[in-house]
Amino acid sequence: MAEKMDAPVPAKLAEWVDARQAQGLYFFSREEAVKNLQMSDIAFKMAVSRLQKKERILRVLSGFYIIIPLEFSSTRVLPADWFISDLMTHMGRPYYVGLLSAAALHGAAHQQPQQFQVVTTGPLRRLQVRSLSVRFFSKTNFKATPVVSTKVQTGFIPVSTPEGTAIDLIRYARAIGGLDRVLTVLQELGESMDRLKLVNAVKVDGNLAYGQRLGWLLERAGHSELVEGLREWIRERNPLPAKLEPSLPIRGAEKDPRWQLLINTEVEADI
Repeated sequence: MAEKMDAPVPAKLAEWVDARQAQGLYFFSREEAVKNLQMSDIAFKMAVSRLQKKERILRVLSGFYIIIPLEFSSTRVLPADWFISDLMTHMGRPYYVGLLSAAALHGAAHQQPQQFQVVTTGPLRRLQVRSLSVRFFSKTNFKATPVVSTKVQTGFIPVSTPEGTAIDLIRYARAIGGLDRVLTVLQELGESMDRLKLVNAVKVDGNLAYGQRLGWLLERAGHSELVEGLREWIRERNPLPAKLEPSLPIRGAEKDPRWQLLINTEVEADI
């Protein structure tokens, strides 16, 4: 009796991809596939090419692929939060979901970002594949930001707390649309914040000017009670006057003595 021949390598990869999806895994790396299926480089390229043409998989980074289930066949891509942890592990970088993406996860969804925003320890190029856009922000005092584990479709991801998110909104204000947008987000995000956690987050962050700007903006956003403790803590430290908008001159700016802040621009919310 003739020996049974192995299935074609492309079919092996397709079956393996199906099995991963059945286990709730929506990604794989080239190394994983080659090792598990004992494929040659040429065979892997052939198999991947076939599945990509069928739009069953999508390469989002060199050596890293996501699996596209049937329900996403129209967009041909997965939401970033389905695979971001696996992607960052693949790149060997710690991370947390931050800024507008974190704010949306905390309920401030009015300003839904067009890109998925991630904070990590060093610079990374923006990831843009089809409608998927992931933007990375580099932060030196990365561990100072408080995070919370948040459940998503494929597990749990680290997300900056509402208080940590608010500080980062100040830190990266120019990169996310300016103080007008920050103020708009804070109107909703402030509802999820805790006054004691806010003071502690500013303490740990260590930048008094960020705390001064954040307190002033939260008051303007309608959360005066939330910032009473922060205002007192900042007053005790007697900081130097800080600019509300660091990139603008202070000529003609009025000083807010309660926050030791030079109001050198007008800030208006979008809603």
